[in-house]
Amino acid sequence: MSFELLKTDSGSSARAGLLRLPHGEVETPIFMPVGTAGTVKAIHQHELKTQIGAQIILGNTYHLYLRPGMEIIQKAGGLHHFNGWDRPMLTDSGGYQVYSLGKQRKIKEEGVKFSSHIDGSKHLFTPENVMDIQRQIGADIMMAFDECTPYPCDERYATRSMHMTHRWLDRCIQRHAETEGLYGHAQILAPIVQGSTYPHLRRQSAEYIASRNMPINAIGGLSVGEPHEELYAMTQLVCAILPKEKPRYLMGVGTPANILESIALGIDMFDCVLPTRNARHGLIYTSRGIVHIRNHKWKDCFEPIDPQSPASTSREHTLAYLRHLVISGEALGAMVASLQNVAFYLSLVRDARKHILDGTFSTWKAAVLPVISNPAD
Repeated sequence: MSFELLKTDSGSSARAGLLRLPHGEVETPIFMPVGTAGTVKAIHQHELKTQIGAQIILGNTYHLYLRPGMEIIQKAGGLHHFNGWDRPMLTDSGGYQVYSLGKQRKIKEEGVKFSSHIDGSKHLFTPENVMDIQRQIGADIMMAFDECTPYPCDERYATRSMHMTHRWLDRCIQRHAETEGLYGHAQILAPIVQGSTYPHLRRQSAEYIASRNMPINAIGGLSVGEPHEELYAMTQLVCAILPKEKPRYLMGVGTPANILESIALGIDMFDCVLPTRNARHGLIYTSRGIVHIRNHKWKDCFEPIDPQSPASTSREHTLAYLRHLVISGEALGAMVASLQNVAFYLSLVRDARKHILDGTFSTWKAAVLPVISNPAD
């Protein structure tokens, strides 16, 4: 793995870079479509590659571990072979999913005991076996096992949790060093900054993560209900501490506006379920603004869904047709809407990168934010 920082915007901390991974190059800033269970919901891998140019996708350790299970994935030769994706891939450690289980999990120093959301069966995740599972999945980038704290979070709990996340990181690093990839390519370990919304904890965690000298650093525990102002304040604080020569990954963020504001703060990598989740509920992101496709106003609108979209379906199909599909509950509606939303996110970060390289990012961002954040006419 290598990361080349090509340019930093003169009016902000926005950066354009090139991340080289075993399965290919990734141009940053980048958005990673979320393929939780080995697939980006409602979008085929061929469309991701050829229509909208996804460079890297995300898989999830928790979900893949439960189904189809590691025996199947390892027999297939890893997730790249299992799902036919030959470009870079990142796996989340499952820490966020375990956090979201609530009463179905118990967190201790050893790790997390949890009940499967599928059949109620009991399981244990530790820093060590999460590394082993991610070795079996075979992603280019493996995330360290951490605890994601809720918002709001008691300061004493946030402090204990942060220190435990650091101890778990050290165990992940040890296990990563003791083992090798199973499929002939290197796998990179990325630690995660925690600390809730307490500046002194975020600073302490960022300093600890930076001291571990890993190739990529991530920021977790944000976009869990805190105000946008808190998200940006914590991100700015952490970016000032994490090394400039390494990629910074802000986990689980967010809306198009969140992404542009965070790019301006120095973030290089993003993932979020919003594009596909909102698509399935009829909220469509377009170059002319947000479209709530179920609204009556689109019933007889025969304009393209988004004439500027990289997705051919968005240029060929009309808003009226997409509304009909969604209202009728047709599977094609979720497919067309999901492809449009992911295409929009990828197009947004590509445009951001272009303007960083051109030296016009701040001016462009100021002009585009009001358009993409408000309802379309």
